[in-house]
Amino acid sequence: MATDSALLTEQPRRKARALTPRSGPIARTVGLDAPFFADKNRAFWVLQSAGWVGYFMLRTLSGIANAVPAMFVVHTLLLTATGYSLTLLLASLYRRLITMRAIYTVILSLAAVGLASGCFSVIETWSHATFVRPGANPVGVQLLGPILLNFALLAAWSALYYGINYYLLLEEEIDQRTRLESQASSAQLAMLRYQLNPHFLFNTLNSISTLVLLKQTERANAMLARLSSFLRYTLANEPTAQVTLAQEVETLKLYLEIEKMRFEDRLRPHFRIEAQTIGVRLPSLLLQPLVENAIKYAVTPSETGADIWVTAIPEGDNVRIEVADNGAGGQDALVATQSTGVGLANTRDRLAQAYGERHRFATRKNEQGGFSVIVEIPLDARPLGL
Repeated sequence: MATDSALLTEQPRRKARALTPRSGPIARTVGLDAPFFADKNRAFWVLQSAGWVGYFMLRTLSGIANAVPAMFVVHTLLLTATGYSLTLLLASLYRRLITMRAIYTVILSLAAVGLASGCFSVIETWSHATFVRPGANPVGVQLLGPILLNFALLAAWSALYYGINYYLLLEEEIDQRTRLESQASSAQLAMLRYQLNPHFLFNTLNSISTLVLLKQTERANAMLARLSSFLRYTLANEPTAQVTLAQEVETLKLYLEIEKMRFEDRLRPHFRIEAQTIGVRLPSLLLQPLVENAIKYAVTPSETGADIWVTAIPEGDNVRIEVADNGAGGQDALVATQSTGVGLANTRDRLAQAYGERHRFATRKNEQGGFSVIVEIPLDARPLGL
């Protein structure tokens, strides 16, 4: 059921927080409590060591299955150490090549793999003749007998190295772009928020100046005191900060207290806020220009003033916020939405920046003959840039 503004003093119910699973000591020891590639240096050594240990085990098991002499294990161990060392040299080279133009990276990498494969083959042939088949004496081209297999092995290692590193570079670029877009969105929100302060201050100070000229010093002092409270409340928030709907309405009340000094009984605000909506979060000072627009087009032109309603009701997964008036200038105000002023246009832009396509902004002539602005935002979602 809808309630009056007394509901705004109620604290919204706290939602149960999902418990984040904590990593155990074993997971922390082996680094599984963080993304594997968060530490690229550690990830490289883990993969490098695991890969060549796997190479050693597979070749050893293959030799055992083929009943080769026991010294084959020494031969395999020497090949593993050779491959491990050669790929470390290749990694050092690739770190420089990866920043070059693609064509140069490919050509120089293939050349490096070919040279490393030749060295690997010479060592493998010599080791095989020394430990597995003593007495063999390969010479010349015979030393390059296993070069095709070694080239395939080192080429596969190189492809894996470049694949992982290009993936990480792409991830870094995406993260950087995301951060830049977030910063740009925050900057845009801040700029839109800062537009409001001079606009509001000009109107209020102009009213205070009028009161001073009319020698109504007590009213001028009261308005200055309320303006001070309003600015203290609003400037305490960051330009891109989000507040609850309850806090936003309290800010509106401070603003309306100032405007009541100008319009007295001609300004008649009403609040109808559903209890389920008071905890929804939105950019600070989002609703103030909507109320200001209603005052400008409904209260100011009328000798009898106008009523202004601020309502918030849940609708499915959204909250529907409406600022409505019953002023006679409703049709004229409807045209004003196409203007270049900072009021409704500012709110529309801030909603687009904060929620993207997850919001609705509409204006219409209401059944009281006045003007309504309707905003729908997600009930639980956080603004994008906040």
